Amino acid sequence: MSETNGSGHPQESENKTEVRNIPVTIHSQYVKDLSFENPHAPQALSGNLPVPELEINISMDARKLKHAKFDNYFEVALSAHVNARRGKDTVFIAEVVYCSTVSIGDAVPHEQHHPILLIEVPRLSFPFVRQILSALTQQGGFPPVLLSPVDFHALYLERFKDRLQGAGDSEQAA
Repeated sequence: MSETNGSGHPQESENKTEVRNIPVTIHSQYVKDLSFENPHAPQALSGNLPVPELEINISMDARKLKHAKFDNYFEVALSAHVNARRGKDTVFIAEVVYCSTVSIGDAVPHEQHHPILLIEVPRLSFPFVRQILSALTQQGGFPPVLLSPVDFHALYLERFKDRLQGAGDSEQAA
């Protein structure tokens, strides 16, 4: 049972944990590009065909935009491309490019912008991309594609390992 103060509200613990927000403001979120190709419909929709194999590619990109109010204003794009095949035949292709416009606080060092834009912002956008692809494939006549959670930190490290190693090498040389 928790203790209350005189006003009936729970007493604050001495072991407060400060909630730290990431220093990003999301100004807008939108679908920039959406595509669904169903090249062999209606034959591909037959219920007695084997489940297609899915090839899923996720990518992220960011570009700086000019803004009258914010110096650090960006568009971040999270792209998901799904290619479903049965053998050599394409069953369907689904693609979504989902963007967010964001600003990063002025107190954030410039070298932290890149990982914030390509790890944290895609992490926040991913549930929307997942839902859009699920609905899109279902509307195309197929079972919904449910993307598994993505480790954007690992994707970032893999994509930019040369850049990150170069930064580490220059720090060691200094």
